[in-house]
Amino acid sequence: MSFKTRIKELRARYDLTQDDLAKKVGVRRETILYLEKGKYNPSLILAHEIAKALKTTIDDLFIFD
Repeated sequence: MSFKTRIKELRARYDLTQDDLAKKVGVRRETILYLEKGKYNPSLILAHEIAKALKTTIDDLFIFD
């Protein structure tokens, strides 16, 4: 199953860099980069933390094909 994310779009809305978001959720910047490119499947906990940091829901953040 592949997926797309709205992480980059929502990061821009809140003027956050990949590094800013990574620090908020406790991961490395590269993890955010891979998530944005759809090359990394996050754990449910990480998906929840990112959604919370970006003030959205997991369903709104990740689009599954």
